Amino acid sequence: MALAGLIAAGALALTPGASAEAGMLDEEAAQRFAALALDCVHREYPNKIAHVMVSDEDARPPRELTPIFYGCFDWHSAVHGHWLLARLARLFPDAPFAGDARAALAQSFTEANMAGELAYFDGEGRASFERPYGLAWYLQLTAELRAWDDPQAREWAQVLAPLEDVIEDRFLTWLPNLVYPVRSGTHNQTAFGFALTLDWAREAGREELADMLAAKSRTFHLEDRACPLHYEPSGTDFLSPCLMTADLMRRVIPAADYPAWLSAYLPGIPEDGSADWLAPGVVLDPSDGHLVHLDGVNLSRAWNLQGIAASLPEGDARIASLNAAEAVHTEAGVAAVSEEHYEGSHWLASFAVYLVSGKAREAHTP
Repeated sequence: MALAGLIAAGALALTPGASAEAGMLDEEAAQRFAALALDCVHREYPNKIAHVMVSDEDARPPRELTPIFYGCFDWHSAVHGHWLLARLARLFPDAPFAGDARAALAQSFTEANMAGELAYFDGEGRASFERPYGLAWYLQLTAELRAWDDPQAREWAQVLAPLEDVIEDRFLTWLPNLVYPVRSGTHNQTAFGFALTLDWAREAGREELADMLAAKSRTFHLEDRACPLHYEPSGTDFLSPCLMTADLMRRVIPAADYPAWLSAYLPGIPEDGSADWLAPGVVLDPSDGHLVHLDGVNLSRAWNLQGIAASLPEGDARIASLNAAEAVHTEAGVAAVSEEHYEGSHWLASFAVYLVSGKAREAHTP
């Protein structure tokens, strides 16, 4: 059954065999998402590397440059492809795909491979490599491993720990010099990177970084007003600048103050339970690697809407419309996750799993 059919049939509803932590996700859908990640985490080509070269020695294949994260077309997609496998194997340990997921993670997470990743990060001209998008996903990967009560997962977390420290140092060096937010709808967006990194920092007890991210978020966005949601999405967005910022700010504004901030920031959220105030993005050519980003924006918008609604007090008149828009975006986004075109299949399943496994609801709030 296609994923669109799974939605229509209600197969993404929580079932008795699914972990409560898995949210809307059941084993059959998890199997389909896991298959997409298993297909790409060790598929080296096609490959797009964001790579600063300083000598002929840097002209090397991806598997030699970054020995763990060389698949799934690019480094950050390889990272969140591994995150997907870790999360689904943790939530569905007895599922048919769990053994294959573990084997793929074990193949990747070795001391030798981590030494290669660290050497790459230490190379000249790479101080801003994958900042902040890929770095934030890496931290979510290590957080997922630490949340997994499993001896092998604990070993993998230890293998990956040295790069956590490198990434933390890079954020601590970068943030004091960052004067303005990046309000794009793609990889450079700061709201997305801040949100996922802040979640990790709080879970990992990295208080200096958590405090710095929270303070910088408030400096950037506490006085934001009337975000122009009607300008979205741009033609290649996979993140909503407005909604991702609102999702970030629920993490750093006291719960009692968040509803008023949201009223000023997104004054157009209706109170009638309607969904048509926010139309899903439309993709006419899913074989185009940039246009297919709009399938991702539907998934990330849905988890933003989920988090925003969950952060409002019971009885807030906007919750019904937030939930209605989330449902429409979830249906459109999950239905688009397919193996048909690698341009989307190498990454969209990770966004779908973040949404339907309830990851957005796990965010730490003040």
